Amino acid sequence: MSDLQRSDAGHGVQSRGAGQSAATATIPGPAHAVVPGAAGRSGYDTVLVIDFGAQYAQLIARRVRECHVYSEIVPWDMPVADILARQPSALILSGGPKSVYSPGAPRVDAALFDTGLPILGICYGHQVMAQALAGSVSRTGTAEYGATRLSVTGPGVLFDGLPTAQQVWMSHGDSVTEAPPGFRVTATTPSTPVAAFEDPARRLYGVQFHPEVLHSEHGLDVLRRFLLAGAGCRPTWTMVNIADEAVAAVRAQVGDGRLICGLSGGVDSAVAAAVVHRAVGDALTCVFVDHGLLRAGEAEQVERDFVASTGVELVHVKAADRFAAALAGVCEPEQKRKIIGREFIRVFEEAARELEARAEAEGATIEHLVQGTLYPDVIESGSPTAAKIKSHHNVGGLPDDLQFGLVEPLRTLFKDEVRRLGEELGLPEEIVWRQPFPGPGLAVRIIGEVTPERLEIVRAADAVVREEIRRAGLDREIWQVFAVLLGDVRSVGVQGDERTYGHPVVLRAVTSEDAMTADWARLPYDLLERISNRIVNEVAQVNRVVYDITSKPPGTIEWE
Repeated sequence: MSDLQRSDAGHGVQSRGAGQSAATATIPGPAHAVVPGAAGRSGYDTVLVIDFGAQYAQLIARRVRECHVYSEIVPWDMPVADILARQPSALILSGGPKSVYSPGAPRVDAALFDTGLPILGICYGHQVMAQALAGSVSRTGTAEYGATRLSVTGPGVLFDGLPTAQQVWMSHGDSVTEAPPGFRVTATTPSTPVAAFEDPARRLYGVQFHPEVLHSEHGLDVLRRFLLAGAGCRPTWTMVNIADEAVAAVRAQVGDGRLICGLSGGVDSAVAAAVVHRAVGDALTCVFVDHGLLRAGEAEQVERDFVASTGVELVHVKAADRFAAALAGVCEPEQKRKIIGREFIRVFEEAARELEARAEAEGATIEHLVQGTLYPDVIESGSPTAAKIKSHHNVGGLPDDLQFGLVEPLRTLFKDEVRRLGEELGLPEEIVWRQPFPGPGLAVRIIGEVTPERLEIVRAADAVVREEIRRAGLDREIWQVFAVLLGDVRSVGVQGDERTYGHPVVLRAVTSEDAMTADWARLPYDLLERISNRIVNEVAQVNRVVYDITSKPPGTIEWE
């Protein structure tokens, strides 16, 4: 095993190099429509990340963008001719969950190293590069997982100006034991004799550690040295590029067609709608489905904030009874998500038919549905290179008989990147910095069956939590905070000198950068006390509040 896909789950891998700021991060290009000729444009260079099945391959691409160089991810089996056709300025070979000795393990075409392109191999990519170029990769019997001390034996290109001793993050069983001919070893660890190598003349580089994660102290510096010094890339990719490319991709995909957007009230769908509206103008209609699973006051806030800031036509569909009937008696989380995803689509289809009937005189049809799908949604719902964690209603929860073409301009973005794009598009702060809220809403914050009574309980508790967090001035510091109702669990309590047998509520608060990883928030004790006291005093049938101190991984942010 030579990637983070399995082993990092036990170490709480974070997704930024130590001391690296989010302020300069840029955003990946739009999904679904690859912009033709992007790599060959005069304004910026492109780096292709060749994905060998890494759970965190997107983080590599994102680090590249933080260095203001555009990047895309492509599969490991893409033919060399197709790679060259994209006119990349450099390549990065990702990690992967396999051993190079495993049957059917991904391989790299050795011809790739004869193209003259600068290439950086990371972890598994480091090993397949060594193997393809006549180096030695061995099962030494000594694996490295987690924080490891790296000794730089020669500065070369990647470590120029960096400390000779530094902490890096390792996750591998196999090791490169002999560098390929023409390469020089530039770093070692006590268990890995070839922790980094390079052949500057051929512009080929490899590192056994993961420079893309938090625990590699100078990881971003190593990537930046590869991009700028090793590959000669220009740091010219900016936020303006992102907005322009997203708009161009939407226009190319939908042409003159009409679209509807499933608006949830969260930042993702709002930014997706803003991108599409800039691309197609009045051809977009937003459909806001009130499924009865929203937070307190949310429906009114969506109508007020979104319409005022964008001017997009908004159709408000009140469908609480419909969703309640569909969820009756359902307890299993995956089934909940699939039911909600199906009902959303059916409502959108009905709304589209009504809008088409209204525009029949113009011969208009609605063929596309806009969604605010993000990269974490795709990864957790399962992808060709990542295990399924849970079905997001807008990805794995979609029905097989979907009648729309999907437009998902944010599909390769992380949440913090979406916020910056929203600011670039001029959306108000109230929308851009609204805390994440799942599409299935409070249904996945009730453990067990969703009933009207349980919805009232969790909605009231959640309102207390959010109000106290705002009063404490922690809105921006906390990535996500909410209440979870353990619907099928009861606890004994004493209230008013009498025995009670009520529901426990779980308080969940996390800090994160992109929702791929998260840490539990260290809220002040006095704040926790206020929240707990208010919930048990103000919310009927709740007699106990507990605080979830589980990070992601091993947990997820939401409970279901």
